[in-house]
Amino acid sequence: MNVIRSEWTKLRSVRSTWIAVLSTISSAVALSVLGSSDLSDVSPTNLPADWDPTAASLDGFLFAQLVIGMLGALSITPEFHNGMIGTSLATVPARSRLLAAKAIVVTAIALVTSLVTTLLTFTGGQIMVSRAGLPAAGIGDPGVAGALIGATLYLTFIALIGAGIGTVTRSTASSLAVLVGALLLVPALGPSLPGFVGEWFARYWPITAGQAAYKVVPMSDMVTPVLGIVILALAAAATTVAGHAAFRVRDV
Repeated sequence: MNVIRSEWTKLRSVRSTWIAVLSTISSAVALSVLGSSDLSDVSPTNLPADWDPTAASLDGFLFAQLVIGMLGALSITPEFHNGMIGTSLATVPARSRLLAAKAIVVTAIALVTSLVTTLLTFTGGQIMVSRAGLPAAGIGDPGVAGALIGATLYLTFIALIGAGIGTVTRSTASSLAVLVGALLLVPALGPSLPGFVGEWFARYWPITAGQAAYKVVPMSDMVTPVLGIVILALAAAATTVAGHAAFRVRDV
């Protein structure tokens, strides 16, 4: 518990942590409201058969996922940059224990941030959808609560992936570059590849698969919500293991 308390003290005392938390929330809400405002000229009769107001309101995650990924990376990269990682290891020589404490603290902060982000983004989006005279969703509607839980877990796992990437790269800039590629570029460009490869990226790339977790209306070109969040969780676990392995074998 002392190690966890120490890591919590480190993160909460760093200004970048709270900037990332507030940026995650504000960017998601802003993009959701802006995106939903474009629906003001859409007639209910022109909506697609698979209209999903819940997923539509969570489109604001596009930038927020990058920010919360950096929240995870920033839990460790500054220590490599300023040399504080040596002090941390002098206090806690067991590297596995130190990294586990960091992961627990990142998970706790990310989980709360993700929950607040999801609820505010969903609420703001549904208000705009209702104002546009379109069918909106409520938390009590079938499948909506599950989608909001899936969205919360989605962002939380992204933060853990960011922490793993930060541990491997040891660099804030490199972590940002990897996250931009994994979260934005690969999901956009991967499905355009020919044949089976493109189909795999369209369905099973962990980020794309994880986004199925907050869909209420099933989509034929995506995996199921449960499978999607499992794939993303496995990716987060793999990234964490890779970070742990790199942290154990390399000098600080």
